[in-house]
This record gives sequence, structure tokens and C-alpha cells, in this order.
Amino acid sequence: MLMLIVSVLNLYAKSAIMKKIGILGSGIVARVLGDGFLKSGHEVMLGSRDTAKLAEWKGKAGDRAHMGSFADAAAFGDILVLAAKGSAAAEVITIAGAGNLSGKTVIDTTNPIKDAPPADGVLPYFTDINYSLMEQLQDKFPEANFVKAFNSVGNAYMVNPLFKDGTASMFICGNSEDAKNEVKEILKQFGWDIWDMGRAPAARAIEPLCMLWCIPGFLQNQWTHAFKLMKA
Repeated sequence: MLMLIVSVLNLYAKSAIMKKIGILGSGIVARVLGDGFLKSGHEVMLGSRDTAKLAEWKGKAGDRAHMGSFADAAAFGDILVLAAKGSAAAEVITIAGAGNLSGKTVIDTTNPIKDAPPADGVLPYFTDINYSLMEQLQDKFPEANFVKAFNSVGNAYMVNPLFKDGTASMFICGNSEDAKNEVKEILKQFGWDIWDMGRAPAARAIEPLCMLWCIPGFLQNQWTHAFKLMKA
């Protein structure tokens, strides 16, 4: 009887935390995070302009994986992930329908990278240091609750990364405490040490971490690292 009760409680716990995740994007970041959500027990829909290119992913991902348009994914998700190119982020949200984002947590993985090569290993950005891409998106789509995350590590290490020096740090920010709490739960599932850096303006500091992360890659072909914030 005790074993039966434990099994029922475990099933209830899993069902209680299971979410529908809508991902706006179909590239490698979208697929890696989508697979991570599926492994954590969630249901996932990837949104794309061209769903045909998601057929292979859908075939491998299983019954809880779905594909559709940007609008389909935005309407589907309890929680959304913006996994589009930074320069196309606002357009993707517009196509998805701002109303489909209203009141929802939107995990913003984007970086404002220019369509230009790096200089001495440093990526060029199209934003000003005093007005981040996430702030621009939050101002343009005020009904959504943006939370910056996953922008400063390579896609191979976004989900349950293993580093010889220990657990890596993920920096987040956003205006909604409830939305950040949802993202923190996801990051715990994905094996991260979480650092909440405050409201949306903190994205001015978090987004450039992508520049720093990429420098060893461009200069030394070293892409297997992450950031760790240490406490004394």
C-alpha cells in the first residue's frame, strides 16, 4: 500500500509541474531546448515559418513534441521561449501575435548580433549599451513577461551541462518576479546555478556576456566553457 501511495504521489508531482512550452524558432537553440523540456516531462511545440524543416525533429522527439507556425506555438505554450535571431526577434513576435504572449513568461535567449564578422574575436552588436534588446522587446510588447536566459552559453551546454570545475552560473533578469520564478524552476531542472540580476535593464550587462563567451571560440577555437560567479 505504501509503495502504491508513493507511486501515485510521484505521478501527481510530475503532472503538476508539466507545462506546455511554445518555442518561437526552429534552429539549433530551439531544438536543444525543446529536447531538454521534453526530457524534463514537458510538452513542446516548435514554431517556424517553414514547418517542413521540423519533420525530422518531430519524428525523433516523440508524441509530446509538436510543430506549427509561430502563432500556433505562441498560443500553445503556457511558457514561451524566444529562440530567434536577435535582428528578427520583434518580427517573429509580431507574426506570432502579441496577444498570444499576453501575461505569459517569455524566456528570451536572443542576442543583438549584427550581420557582420567579429573584430579581434569581438562580435558587433546593433544595440546601444544603455538600451538592451530585451528592454526594446519588453517596451514594444508590454503585456509579455520577458526573462533573459540562455544567451551566454553555447547550445551544447544549455541543458544539464557537465563542467569539470563544477556547476556553471546562469544569469537572468526581468521585470516580473512570477515569471523569473518560473524560469528558475526550469533552470533548476536543467542543472544551473541561478543568479537573478534584477529587472530588465540588467540585460544591458547580461547580453554582452555572449561577446565575452565567444572570444575564446573565435581566437582559440575553444567553445566548451561557461561562466561561474564565485562567492567569498
